[in-house]
Amino acid sequence: MRFIRLLIVLALVAMGLRAFDLDILRGQQYQKAASLQLRSTVALPAIRGGVFDRNGAVLAMSVPTKEIIADDFQITHPVTESLALAPLLGISATVLEPQLQRHSGYVVLTKYLSTAQAAKVTSDHFPGITMIDTATRTQPNGALGDSVLGVTNAQGLGAAGLEYEYNGLLAGSAGSETLLETPYGVSLPQGGQVKATPAVAGTGIETTLDQPLQYVTEQALGAEIQSSGSLSGTAIVMDTRTGQILAMANEVSTTNKDGSLPSPLASTVPTGIPGIAQAQNNLAVTQTYEPGSVFKLVTFAAALSQGIISPDKIFQVPGSVQVDGSTFHDAEAHGPEALSATQILAQSSNIGTYEIANALGESGLLAEVERLGFGQATGLNFPGESDGLLMNAAHWEPTDMAALPIGQVDAATPMQVLDAYNAVANDGTFIDPSLVRATVGADGQMHAVAAAASRQAISPAVAQTLKTMLEEVVTSGTGAKAAIPGYLIAGKTGTAAIPSPSQNSYLAGAYNASFVGFAPAQNPVLSAIVVLQRPEPDFYGGDIAAPVFAKIMSYALHRYGIPTSPGGSGAQTAAAAQNSVKETT
Repeated sequence: MRFIRLLIVLALVAMGLRAFDLDILRGQQYQKAASLQLRSTVALPAIRGGVFDRNGAVLAMSVPTKEIIADDFQITHPVTESLALAPLLGISATVLEPQLQRHSGYVVLTKYLSTAQAAKVTSDHFPGITMIDTATRTQPNGALGDSVLGVTNAQGLGAAGLEYEYNGLLAGSAGSETLLETPYGVSLPQGGQVKATPAVAGTGIETTLDQPLQYVTEQALGAEIQSSGSLSGTAIVMDTRTGQILAMANEVSTTNKDGSLPSPLASTVPTGIPGIAQAQNNLAVTQTYEPGSVFKLVTFAAALSQGIISPDKIFQVPGSVQVDGSTFHDAEAHGPEALSATQILAQSSNIGTYEIANALGESGLLAEVERLGFGQATGLNFPGESDGLLMNAAHWEPTDMAALPIGQVDAATPMQVLDAYNAVANDGTFIDPSLVRATVGADGQMHAVAAAASRQAISPAVAQTLKTMLEEVVTSGTGAKAAIPGYLIAGKTGTAAIPSPSQNSYLAGAYNASFVGFAPAQNPVLSAIVVLQRPEPDFYGGDIAAPVFAKIMSYALHRYGIPTSPGGSGAQTAAAAQNSVKETT
């Protein structure tokens, strides 16, 4: 009996010590742990900032929605409830009923129900139905500008384009709230909100894009891709003085496939033109190409700067030349002819350009290539942007003296080509392009971003001379179809052979057609480029790209009320009817 009493006393002492440990020494710790088991933290998503055009039109925005959740342990009449709930959720009752009978305690019925419909669900007091805040990203204009704006992923974060580049601003900061509820999500009688951290809405961005001009640019480009059988196309319109991009279109054919060339990825959102879709990538800055004759600007800018040529200087141009065993020729066979420097540019003579480049020399050419922005980032910082590929002195080959000046060595993006011509239009000042001009706070307040960086690339005198020479390309040369009634246009055509991706040669009969220029020629306000990949059977830049340039630029000039050129009414248009000069490299 004494032994049993001793055991009882020891047991009571042990229990007392344990109770003292649990209640006194570690009581607060266990109370906190118990409380945490009954706390549920729910994320409160931030409304993503909107993306707007330069006039405030919405290009992309987030719309508040609700995620509808069922606790099917609390649903006692699933058949009746599914019949009543189905019309509000837009789900068939036959699909909804099994979900209400799963007995898992947490079933997501729909993720993006409009707030108006969610309010109806709330007012009807459905047993076992709860909801949390969500948001869905919408683009009111469908595919318009899709390749530039980009997309968001399933988590609502930017995954491409401007949505990705400016995700830090657009995303905002998610909030949270902590509730007292059972592990199955049932609110406790003493429950409610324990702690709340409000979400901070994202900051919007106002782009430089002009929605109506973007639409016209996409439609004109898409129509030409369709009619010319091109694989893809790119068009850009830029404000000459500020570098702001007013339109940037990238489209691909969904019907015309070419096994020898990889076709750009296409979006699934329709453009309204049969067989034409938005490109998934911004080809204007991510896809490089050998630009062809539009690259001749490098040779002429350098030669004028160094005093090697003047617009009227005469050159004796043969029909072809031999350089290190390779034959170079003009597009149309001809005997020796005397051409001025302006005529060489206007008629896009490869041999005449080679003669000028030969007088300039390797170092002069390579220096001018870099001076005009090729092989360098544009300043857009666009996701996936390419710097291009340049020849350098270490890898120079004798044939490069003939091939590089005519644009068949270096690879550039359409944006880089436009930047170089825009420098000429801007009196020799090279200005970085831009796609965003302001941020927009949740309160609607706008804050302008810093102006684009600029530098003097060529002298104003040389730029003025080039403007006059480039006018002749449209008046009497290969760019006749770029003429716009009432305006003098300056620009250059390009018809560039496409390298074979699998061998050290060019694809037979495969060309990129382009036209780049600005208007009005002597007092430029807008510059633009159009590039079409592998049109056929006609592939000349003057026939395929120049008319698209004329459509887009004509609309832009009239939209912004740009005065007509003195003496420009019909002048280049009349010349266009009389000239059909071709060029190819």
